[in-house]
Amino acid sequence: MNNSMSGKGQQTKAIHAGESPEKQNKASAPNICMSSTFIVDEPLSFSANNLEPGSPLIYTRWANPTIAQLETKLAMLENAESCVAFSSGMAASSSCLLSYLNHGDHVVIGNTIYPGTAEVARDTLPRFGIQSTPVDTCSLDDIRAAIQPNTKMIWAETPSNPLLRITNIAATAEIAHKQNAIFVVDSTFATPIATNPLDLGADLVIHSLTKYIGGHGDALGGAVLGRQELTGPLRGEGLIHYGGVISPFNAWLIMRGIATLPLRMRTHQENALSVAEYLENHSRVSRVLYPGLSTHPQHELAKSQMKIFSGMVSFTTDTPYQDAARMMKDLEVIHYAVSLGHHRSLIYLMETNDLIDSSYRLEGKEREKYEAVAGEGLFRFSVGLEDANDLIEDLRQILD
Repeated sequence: MNNSMSGKGQQTKAIHAGESPEKQNKASAPNICMSSTFIVDEPLSFSANNLEPGSPLIYTRWANPTIAQLETKLAMLENAESCVAFSSGMAASSSCLLSYLNHGDHVVIGNTIYPGTAEVARDTLPRFGIQSTPVDTCSLDDIRAAIQPNTKMIWAETPSNPLLRITNIAATAEIAHKQNAIFVVDSTFATPIATNPLDLGADLVIHSLTKYIGGHGDALGGAVLGRQELTGPLRGEGLIHYGGVISPFNAWLIMRGIATLPLRMRTHQENALSVAEYLENHSRVSRVLYPGLSTHPQHELAKSQMKIFSGMVSFTTDTPYQDAARMMKDLEVIHYAVSLGHHRSLIYLMETNDLIDSSYRLEGKEREKYEAVAGEGLFRFSVGLEDANDLIEDLRQILD
């Protein structure tokens, strides 16, 4: 396995890290090891609790050569000591929360983040005696005010889903570490090509590999990256005992997608900026959110911690429900569908009342803040790799 990539560029790492020609037949492309079990030639414990780094292969739920290649490649891209791959982004997030937090602990978590994670924090964690305080992680004062003596974790998503809020990673890391809390950053929207949260002080970084990193909309996956002392226990409990193990075939598909990740992210950004500028000048569009626009409220912060601005654009129109209905029928290039980060463009109306009532449960000023930005609903647009002019023309037939 090619681990000597630490001094190389991101494109070289994306192609070569974790891979080397197959020893027996000299195949240039990595093979897929689909075996669920492995022959052992020495006595080994039957308990995963006795696993150590470098233990022989015994069972794919514990370790697998193809999955290990993916983990090595991701660790290289994210400048991480270690990576644990999971079957989905939610498997990674849930395992992270449940492995590091115990009964009586408290977590400060973003109040408008990926709905699945928000629902785990609000519905699942309390059943285990773990309390959460949702806050706008754009505000360092709100983060500080939410910390309690038993706060063990701060969780931020930057850019956030779907408002594209930007969290100051370095400053939040300082707050977390002053509290001796773990700071976790969900960097799915950014990818390692835009942001390396660990370099800015985060302890763990989460990715839904289903999105940009896989990039083709054909494989679920997730990952948690950080120091070995943190990821080691996560592998033993969050992966092996909770069982959210990625299929080696999906790991291989995602690894193949990573080879073009730096190239794809640059095109995603170029297209997203073109689309955002078009939308910003359209009379029926009331608000456009894209970190690469100077009008984004945190554009300067985004510039300071993002190398590129990714491909997610959120916007509102004067008639969101009618526009969504037209999109379902009339879009020719863009797909009206959930998910994001694929090579094809995807758009979906994130209805405000639905999100607030089912996932975010915002009240008072925080609800007013959300509604002031999103109105009745926000279109989340994952700008793909098609020709930008074709994407704009597809939107024009809906908006004009």
